[in-house]
Amino acid sequence: MLAVTPRQSAGDTGDEPLLIYLRTGAPVVVGADRAAAAEALCAGHPGVDILVADDGLQHHRLHHDMAVLVFDDRGAGNGLCLPAGPLRQPLPDHVPAHCLVLYNAPAASTALPGFTGQRRLVGVLPLDAWWAGREVPDDGGWSALQGRPVLAAAGLARPERFFDMLSAQGLHITPLPLADHHPFAPLPWPAGTAEVIVTEKDAVKLPPQSVGSTQVWVARLDFQPEPAFADALRQLCAPFKTTP
Repeated sequence: MLAVTPRQSAGDTGDEPLLIYLRTGAPVVVGADRAAAAEALCAGHPGVDILVADDGLQHHRLHHDMAVLVFDDRGAGNGLCLPAGPLRQPLPDHVPAHCLVLYNAPAASTALPGFTGQRRLVGVLPLDAWWAGREVPDDGGWSALQGRPVLAAAGLARPERFFDMLSAQGLHITPLPLADHHPFAPLPWPAGTAEVIVTEKDAVKLPPQSVGSTQVWVARLDFQPEPAFADALRQLCAPFKTTP
């Protein structure tokens, strides 16, 4: 297992764990054994009293008090578990009392009652500014790319969603879809490419000195659940709240 630090690269930690660390500053530990990773994180950060685990439901040695089941617009697909289908475990007939269902889609995509949310593009900023921790401009920064051709590279599970969002901003993009977690070494675009736009998930694999003369822009995406989700989450957390 590995504790994520600023000195590590995405090749060491994985792109998503490093992005979570850079965006939040929260301690992050990566490990195939989630229970052992949780123990290591708590040992290194004794003040931590909340753990969030990715794919935690499949690790039965890791105790969990609550769970959020997330679906996108594909729902349960064919309803089968891996490798025959998209599910990691069978779809329940009802939502357990300690669980919430969140749809990364404008509408529910299974029969389970839950909450919806929307992805949105917050804005764009240069790669070096992103690594320096700057925020996107108040106006989103899109005017810097209007009317100019730009190559959009995305190492995502469904890169077409990113491309559609960029096109909706009025950008003239040439899409370059890549495999999820693509390493970006060597650079996947042709030599001499003038401008490229990537997501933050891919930006963590692109130190500014690695891109040469290409102007790389980083698009910040956000996910906003409906307000009722936060209320339901607070209710689930209430029994565990301690009085200072």
